[in-house]
Amino acid sequence: MGTTWITVCGCVQFNGAYSLPVRESHRYHAILIVARLAYWLQDVCIVIIGVTKENFEGERRVALVPASVSALKKLGAEVRVEARAGEASGFLDQSYIDAGATIVTDRTDLIQSSDILLQVRAAVANPDAGKSDLALLKENQILIAQCDPLSDPQKMLELAAKKADIFSLELVPRITRAQSMDVLSSMATIAGYKAVLLAASHSPQMFPMMMTAAGTLTPARVFILGAGVAGLQAIATAKRLGAVVMAYDVRPAVKEQVESLGAKFVEMDLGTAEGQGGYAREMDEEFYRKQRELMLEVIAESDVVITTAAIPGKKAPILVTEEMVRAMPAGGVIVDLAAERGGNCELTKAGEVTEVHDVVILGPLNISSEIPRHASQMYSNNVTTFLKSLIKDGQVNLDLTDEVLAGTLVTHQGELRHPLCRQLANLPELVESTANAETPAITEPVPAPTPAPAAEASAENQVTQETPPESSNDTPEDSSSDDGDTYKLQ
Repeated sequence: MGTTWITVCGCVQFNGAYSLPVRESHRYHAILIVARLAYWLQDVCIVIIGVTKENFEGERRVALVPASVSALKKLGAEVRVEARAGEASGFLDQSYIDAGATIVTDRTDLIQSSDILLQVRAAVANPDAGKSDLALLKENQILIAQCDPLSDPQKMLELAAKKADIFSLELVPRITRAQSMDVLSSMATIAGYKAVLLAASHSPQMFPMMMTAAGTLTPARVFILGAGVAGLQAIATAKRLGAVVMAYDVRPAVKEQVESLGAKFVEMDLGTAEGQGGYAREMDEEFYRKQRELMLEVIAESDVVITTAAIPGKKAPILVTEEMVRAMPAGGVIVDLAAERGGNCELTKAGEVTEVHDVVILGPLNISSEIPRHASQMYSNNVTTFLKSLIKDGQVNLDLTDEVLAGTLVTHQGELRHPLCRQLANLPELVESTANAETPAITEPVPAPTPAPAAEASAENQVTQETPPESSNDTPEDSSSDDGDTYKLQ
């Protein structure tokens, strides 16, 4: 870091930022003091944070918005942003410059010069276009992004050999302190809202009931499968548009949240499927068979169906069969938010809009990117809060006794560290880890949520975090992060 000092109008100025008024007779001593200060500051390491332009096809979000730059500078960090990184989400280069960031045109130079690299999608979440970025990672460099490590743990094992520290934000533990870092809940909020808008735009009818001179228009009937963050936001949005809303979830405990938003909770006598920590537990095929039978009658009376259940690393469960689609009214609409994981509807085609049995079926991919400004703003806030745990006094402080840092760390010092990733990669458990997520080990790593062998934990979205304004349900600080055999509804 270069330093400069000059004397102007009886003052000593240091780096153009600090001014010391002194008398003429004392100016010489003041200059010596400032010179010594400059010499000392030359040895202070300032962490460099790099933000790249997303290169995943169709991705319009950016990992950091200009409003977050000042918060990172207060941590002692220097922020460098690739040229036009925020343009697709409405944040121009000049807004980053005004906030104190530096614009870099050379992507390679930006990646190689950064101590911490921020991206929206990386590693398994950006397998093709992201290869060139991963090749540039260096030892001890930090990558923070949505990496989707549970879908391909072998790929993460290969990346571990680069000896970079890779944090996957989908793995943020489910504790109150981490709610402001939970990117899944943030993106699920966007997805639930957008899903209703997509349904409304493809439906042949308006959502609200209207009494006009030409007659009364009946309201649309919307059925939402899954009352996680996306489901609750979809309920709230559909109600605002005037629809009659019903919702179903395998966890009876969410009935109160559903009803607080003005929707009717559909009850089915299937027993509870609630797992540890309030997540929806993955059930066997017999459970889903009975569930589909009971659900047929409800779907047959629905104009719109929105599904939200997904399991990271595995195919999403089939909740809507072809028989159910056939039973829907002509002109019905299905929005399948689990399309990226194979879909909850048997007839969903990922990334396509199809019409089958007079029903329009949407399988949107990367739906959060369709509202890039607010999605980027929420993601940026999540990342900034996460960095406050990682950066202390301008330097990286990787404290592996911190449950949040340890729970999201996938690769470290050449090893695949996350317990669930190791399990899926058929690797033995690390000696330092422990199965009890509520009592972090003093030695690294503090274990992240560890599932039972029968099923994977989900990295989709959580039920009680960042719910719509109409409802809230905080999780106790000491609640378990061990979501063993559970999956989370979007």
